[in-house]
Amino acid sequence: MKKRMMELAAISMSVLMAASLGACGSGGGDDKGNGSDDSKKEESTASADESKGGDKEIVMWANGTEDPDKSIWNYAIDKYNEGKGKETGYQVSYVPTQNDTYKEKLVVAVSSGECPDIYQTWSGGPMIEYVEAGFGQPLDEYIDKYNLKDVLMDAALEQGTYNGKVYGLPVLNVAISGIYYNKEMFEQYNLEVPTTISDLEKVCDTLVENGITPFALANASKWTGSMYFMNLATRYGGLEPFQKAVSGEGTFEDESFVYAGEKIQEWVKKGYFPEGVNSLSEDDGQGKQLLYQDKAAMTCIGSWYTGTIKQDSEEFYNKLGWFPFPAVDGSSADASIIIGTIGDGFLTFNCTGEKLDAAFEMASYYFDDEELDFMVENGKIPPVKKAKDMITDPVSQQILEAATNASSVQLWYDQYLPPVVSEAHKDTCQELFGLTMTPEEANKELQKTMDEYNSSHNEE
Repeated sequence: MKKRMMELAAISMSVLMAASLGACGSGGGDDKGNGSDDSKKEESTASADESKGGDKEIVMWANGTEDPDKSIWNYAIDKYNEGKGKETGYQVSYVPTQNDTYKEKLVVAVSSGECPDIYQTWSGGPMIEYVEAGFGQPLDEYIDKYNLKDVLMDAALEQGTYNGKVYGLPVLNVAISGIYYNKEMFEQYNLEVPTTISDLEKVCDTLVENGITPFALANASKWTGSMYFMNLATRYGGLEPFQKAVSGEGTFEDESFVYAGEKIQEWVKKGYFPEGVNSLSEDDGQGKQLLYQDKAAMTCIGSWYTGTIKQDSEEFYNKLGWFPFPAVDGSSADASIIIGTIGDGFLTFNCTGEKLDAAFEMASYYFDDEELDFMVENGKIPPVKKAKDMITDPVSQQILEAATNASSVQLWYDQYLPPVVSEAHKDTCQELFGLTMTPEEANKELQKTMDEYNSSHNEE
């Protein structure tokens, strides 16, 4: 286990964005998904065990239930089915499932041995466990066959790599964590974009005084609250505390994690988050609705929100700004570090032979110029080397600049950690927002889970 997690740590530490993206001419759950009442009705028609078709059917699972993600995933599928698929006889079926349900469904499928032919992952610990369980094939032969090393960002390929082989094909987005804000609201209250936590708190205090909730957060899904914890801990102590805690050389009771928990609870008590934050559903859109209704001024979320908001309301999107999570006052930690994924929406392939040949040929269409243009038009930053030359949207340019200038990338904690530890992380984060655990209690519980996992896997 320690060896495995150190390899994963090496991946995170080696993805140096300034070098890799600068060389590429361009600029990383969580997607973290799209969801609506309509999408839930649609997904209910897809049986949970709909993982394998006939010999000539290729079943693909992903969490894109709404546009633009749904159309992005369907582009290559439709093109293949209507073209080469008619020659080979293979047809690809897409089964979309709302984000949180998708993750649970995938775990059940892997556990029962009914994993689909192609499925979306976010790399990291879960992908590694699925691969080690025998539900992922190395893709290096196909990467070479379709010359994708010349197309994809080096950092994106590296993030989908385990034990020197590519198991996750990066498709969807350069997705990093940052803060979206309402520019009109900032102008109304004479607020400036903050660069430090103390600056951010001054902004938040002014908003609270004027009856505005600073942050739109719907934390029933738990990973949304984790965004704040990850950023605060990383801005306080950099990458090292987390890397050491995972490898067993350190602990989640480190002062970086104590600081993150204390700051979250301070902000909860000061009214920086909406009432009943842990009961609000991100998948039902309750977080972004606070933004749209001018009840909240900001949200800390992954940059897939660019496409989501643009799709929802072009009018609201035009008053949207973005800035990286501010630095902690007095900390020596590198504030250019980003948290996210370079390729958000990796495809892992659970098939072999001619079926794998056909499945990957379909996936290669995701890098067609028409598909890449569609991604960019809908607020995505595709993980390709020419992305920088394609991006003209101001918000996406800011995000790309932050990614390009970053010294390194930290994969989302809930995707980096093994699934059982990831759940403990999300659970304890939610307890912090609910003020039902102290930071010390939450961190002790997380460390206990990490220790138990390492102990049960020490033979690896």
